[in-house]
Amino acid sequence: MKKEFAVIGLGRFGGSICRELSDEGLEVMAIDIDEDRVNEFASIASHAVVGDTTDEAVLKSLGIRNFDHVIVAIGDSIQASILTTLILKELGVKHITVKAQNDYHEKVLSKIGADKIVHPERDMGRRIAHNLISNNVLDYLELSDEHSIAEIVASKKLVGYTLIDLDVRAKYGLNIVAIKRGKDIIVSPPADEEIHRDDILILIGADSDINRFEKRLLGD
Repeated sequence: MKKEFAVIGLGRFGGSICRELSDEGLEVMAIDIDEDRVNEFASIASHAVVGDTTDEAVLKSLGIRNFDHVIVAIGDSIQASILTTLILKELGVKHITVKAQNDYHEKVLSKIGADKIVHPERDMGRRIAHNLISNNVLDYLELSDEHSIAEIVASKKLVGYTLIDLDVRAKYGLNIVAIKRGKDIIVSPPADEEIHRDDILILIGADSDINRFEKRLLGD
């Protein structure tokens, strides 16, 4: 059985999620209070509905509790986002992801039981900043306030060394979970794996440790 998703709020963020899920062949209901936005997604989502999701009766009529995952992407009203999330929780929706506009919004969403809270603008800003700061960092994905996954291009300083030579777990508290080499991906690389030029190391660990690793080993 394919999972069924509902996306509430079809602005830039919600619309992007709706398109991607639909492109993957998943069942998606697109919901927005703006009829023009809904019409835009009528041919993209499985169902596109005009509705005020701060009205419990509307959500009940849509059978919202039957969806596996509901994404609340309302971007123009914190009040509507909070109220929608609260109603979804009371109706027993299995999993709720909500876009937060600021830290205050996130605190309220946490208190009322949102399962996952995302800050797309803030997180993208951090990823871009890391890319600008270091020529070696290709991507940076935040896992929590203090831990991330980073894709880092191996510098000349690392070429020819094995993972056991680098010993990044002991020295930096990091784990190299995979190596991208051209079109190949080496998952859980062995300790005797030698670093090649242009390898991309996929690291996981504390942000402070990733930064130390960048500064001490990656400068050409």
